[in-house]
Amino acid sequence: MTAKITIKKTFKGLLLGAAISASMTGVAQAAEVEVLHWWTSGGEAKALGTLRDSLQGQGIGWKDMPVAGGGGSSAMTVLRSRVMSGNAPTAVQMMGFDILDWGDQGVTANLNEVAKAGNWDAVVPAALKKFSKTNGQWNAAPVNVHSTNWVWGNKAVMDKVGIEIPANWDDFVSAMQKVKAAGLIPLAHGGQAWQDATIFDGVLMATGGIDFYRKALIDLDEQALTSKTMQQVFDRMRVLRGLVDDNFSGRDWNLASAMVMNEKAAFQMMGDWAKGEFLNAGKVPGKDFVCFRTPGTQGTVTFNADQFTMFKVDDDRHEAQMKMAAAILSPEFQIAFNTVKGSVPARTDISDEAFDACGKKAMADLKEAGANNTLVGSMAHGHASPAAVKNAFYDVITAHFNGDMSSQEAVKQLAASVKNAI
Repeated sequence: MTAKITIKKTFKGLLLGAAISASMTGVAQAAEVEVLHWWTSGGEAKALGTLRDSLQGQGIGWKDMPVAGGGGSSAMTVLRSRVMSGNAPTAVQMMGFDILDWGDQGVTANLNEVAKAGNWDAVVPAALKKFSKTNGQWNAAPVNVHSTNWVWGNKAVMDKVGIEIPANWDDFVSAMQKVKAAGLIPLAHGGQAWQDATIFDGVLMATGGIDFYRKALIDLDEQALTSKTMQQVFDRMRVLRGLVDDNFSGRDWNLASAMVMNEKAAFQMMGDWAKGEFLNAGKVPGKDFVCFRTPGTQGTVTFNADQFTMFKVDDDRHEAQMKMAAAILSPEFQIAFNTVKGSVPARTDISDEAFDACGKKAMADLKEAGANNTLVGSMAHGHASPAAVKNAFYDVITAHFNGDMSSQEAVKQLAASVKNAI
C-alpha cells in the first residue's frame, strides 16, 4: 500500500511541476485556445465547428488538435504526454471518471468563478455535475448529455421487410431475424471493445432492469455479477453476434451508421451521436430513420456526457480559456451544438423547440429519468465505474462476443476480472 501511495504522490508531483513549467514558458499565443478532442467524424466535426465559430466571433483563436478514435483512449495517451512535458492543452474533451482522475492530480483549472456567473450549479443535472467537479471545484464544462440505450433503424428497410418498431426484446430479435431472412444485415456493428460494451449496457438493462444495472455495473455486487440474469445477458449477446455481418471486426461506429443510412443494414445499437451522422447526411427523423430505446429499457436512460476539462495554463491563455468555458454552457451554444451533434443540452432550463422529433424524445426521456431516479451512468462510456473496472468489463465482453466463450464461462471470468480490478 505504501508503494502505491508513493508512486501516486510522485506522479502528482511531476504533473504539478510540469504545469508550473508550462505557466512559465508561454507556449501558446494570447487569445487562443488549443483544443484536444476525438471528434473526427462528419457529424462530430460539424458540431464542434459551432463552438469554434462562437469563440472566433469573440476574437479568440482556435488551434485544433484532433486525435482519431471514437473511445478517446488515443487522445488520453497524447494528453498524458503533453501534461508531463509541461505543455498542457487549453481544453481537452473528456468523460466521466477520467475527469475526476485528472482533477485529483491538481493540474486542472478552477472554473468556479465562471460557473458562479453562469449559475451552473442550478442548471446542470446532479448526475452529470458529479463528474464536472473535484472537491467542490469545477474543472470541466459539460457540453451535452448523450444517452446510450438507443436503436437507430432505417425506415425504408423496415417497410420493405414489413416490421414495426419492436415493443420488447423478443420482438426486436424477431424483427432482425426477418431482416436476415430477406438477405439484408440485421444489425450494423463495429467490432471494437467500446462498441461491444455499448450494446452490453443496453442488453443488461433490458434483461435485468434498473436495479440489476446498478447492482452489477455500479455497485459491482458479486451476487449480481455471478447471477443467472447475467448469464442471460451473455446469452442475448451471443444471439446478437449471429445478427451482425462477417466483416464487423474493427469497423468504426460511424461506418456502421452509414450502413443503416445506405439501406445495407436495418438497425444500429448506438448512442445518440449516431443521429448526428444521420443529420449530417441530410436524413430526416421519421422519414428516413427511426429512433427508439433499446426494447425493454424505456423509462431508463444510460448516459454519458462530453465535457471539456480545462488545464492550468499560462496567463496569456487564461482569459481565452475562461471565455471558452462560459461559451460552452451558454444556452445559445448548447442549442446550436446539440441540435447538430444528436445529443441534448447539459442544462435543464432549455426549451426543446429547436430540436427534431428524436431530440424532443431524448429531452423528455432525460427529464423523466431524472425525476424517477432512473438516470444512470453508462459503464461502456466511463460513467458507472472507474477505468480499471471498465476495462475489466471490456476484456470479458469483447472476448465473449468475438469468440466461442460460453455464457457460463463469461460470467465466471467477469466476476473474477472485476474483483481483481477493484
